[in-house]
Amino acid sequence: MNKQQQTLLLALIGIIILALSIFIGIKVISPLFGEPAEEPGVVAENPELPENPPENPEEPKDKEYVPIVFIGKNSNGDEVYKVVKREYDKNIDGSKLRHAISSLILGPKQNEKMSGIYSEVPTSTTILHIYDNEDKVIIDLSSGFAYGGGTESVYKRLFQLIKTISRNTEKPAYLYIDGKQADVIGGDGIMITQPLSEKSIGE
Repeated sequence: MNKQQQTLLLALIGIIILALSIFIGIKVISPLFGEPAEEPGVVAENPELPENPPENPEEPKDKEYVPIVFIGKNSNGDEVYKVVKREYDKNIDGSKLRHAISSLILGPKQNEKMSGIYSEVPTSTTILHIYDNEDKVIIDLSSGFAYGGGTESVYKRLFQLIKTISRNTEKPAYLYIDGKQADVIGGDGIMITQPLSEKSIGE
């Protein structure tokens, strides 16, 4: 082999080595610029997920409820008024207000009691009459509502009653005890201004 042939062979070998180097380089570098592969088993959090879950789609939409106000504690351990709901059927329960007051007197259900909810309304209370006229409401309760438990208890049950009424009617409401309008209630003589509101109870 002469000198010229040796030179051509070396040049050819160099070209082949260069081509191989470029090919290998492309294979190594190209994944760095492509789409990242998903890591199996990892699911990204959805930042648009709502804080509260949606309503149960299987829950009947035609049911009605009345709000009732009891007493419980918040997450800080402070005592607060707690609103619960009771299912309402006009054909069975009559007016919403009557059903709400009846449910208030019956008190919390067992599962509510287990969660710390209670009532200061004496279960000895009975509804004598509820007059629901066009312009006002009169709620006539037995004297069992007005006595027992001490002054603080009477304050709390009055607020339970007032808050329950205000959530079930927009009409002016008047409290009667044993057929007479209640201007003073309880053994310590708590003054009440009427119609009822959260400002009705004097100190």
